[in-house]
Amino acid sequence: MNLKLKRTPGIYVVGFMASGKSTIGRLLAQRLGWSFVDIDEEIEAAEKVAIAEIFDTRGEAEFRRIEAAIIHRHVRRIGQGNPAVLALGGGAFAAQANRDLLENHGVTVWLDCPFQVVERRVALASHRPLARDPRQFAALYQARREAYALAHVRVPIESDDPAVVVDAILSHPLIL
Repeated sequence: MNLKLKRTPGIYVVGFMASGKSTIGRLLAQRLGWSFVDIDEEIEAAEKVAIAEIFDTRGEAEFRRIEAAIIHRHVRRIGQGNPAVLALGGGAFAAQANRDLLENHGVTVWLDCPFQVVERRVALASHRPLARDPRQFAALYQARREAYALAHVRVPIESDDPAVVVDAILSHPLIL
């Protein structure tokens, strides 16, 4: 296993909304025998409301503040020797402070999912506040790619089978 991963056993799954972060992260954690944390689920549990409601009533800036605090709490636990896979929300890795924190506490994995695939997946869900306007959704996808490209590992999503993606992650030299 990679020396960096031994020191701070954290894998942080990043990527655009609907790229499969939660599904793949959960399966990856299972395969490693580690804990799994979905940051969006943690936010909803802590705030006792849906993310869309936080966006609508308190705004994106407040959502990002909550998100950063929850990420920090889990990274601190990982740093104390509790190995985990974290699935971050689509915008979390776009924040420099979050990237700096994650950079020093494990390995970041970008699920590079084609726009047509995320567009198809998002069309099936109405709970995503940043996907309401199709033009803004496409622009956001393009804008965030620059940040995602800073991840340690890039895994192109070429299959809807999460096991294929997990195998690709586990076969990367930075992971094992």
